[in-house]
Amino acid sequence: MLNAVQTGIRSVDAATVHVHQDAPAMARAAATEALEVLRAAVERRGVAHAMFATGNSQLAFVRALVEESTDVPWAQTVVFHMDEYVGIGPEHPAGFQHWIRRRIVDRAHPKAAYYVEGLGDPEAECRRYSSLLRAHPLDLCCLGIGENGHLAFNDPPVADFADPRDVKVVELDRACRMQQVNEGHFSGLDAVPTHAITVTVPALLRAKRVLAIVPEARKAAPVHAALTGPIATSCPASALRTAEHATIHLDRDSAALLPD
Repeated sequence: MLNAVQTGIRSVDAATVHVHQDAPAMARAAATEALEVLRAAVERRGVAHAMFATGNSQLAFVRALVEESTDVPWAQTVVFHMDEYVGIGPEHPAGFQHWIRRRIVDRAHPKAAYYVEGLGDPEAECRRYSSLLRAHPLDLCCLGIGENGHLAFNDPPVADFADPRDVKVVELDRACRMQQVNEGHFSGLDAVPTHAITVTVPALLRAKRVLAIVPEARKAAPVHAALTGPIATSCPASALRTAEHATIHLDRDSAALLPD
């Protein structure tokens, strides 16, 4: 396995794990890899389809890709995101549509952006977004790992590695909701919505290339569970180990609990 002191690239089952010196180095490396995937897709068929996670752990990576990288083919890139709270509108400051629009769309001006809509009929929205994903097969999926090991909003109680759906409505785990409070997005637990719309684990991993960008010491425990425990929905991020096309980018802090 990995040595928490050493940086470098290792294989963990089918996935590749890259431990970087620090979070800025991790962000730059992941942005470089994402750029290569987008360019290759545009060269191959004239357009790239990319899905991005939101949240504090993704800020440095998105900044590196949007503001610091050169020659990103944004004008030929269609942007998706992976989840939204039920009942949250596009202008809500804690909403993920708002996050994607503010940090990617308004700055990079991609060819198009398709948002998960939190208002309206959630089941109808699941069907609509599923159709969009089927019509735009993902070249790139950039995601994080939650403090409870979730991928998107696939928390342990609702994650399904063989889910027949591409998008579904889920009840959020308390640990997941507390993470949103601790990151400063909501004033308290009661303010966090109890349900969300999420892209499922199989749909996330269906992307041609999957990059997990996971910095910070608070992610050390879920990273340890994902990479050393069983491949099981008790830690949804463990599913990354089944994907040969997945690279997990860590910094020293998030890799700190991994064994030698």
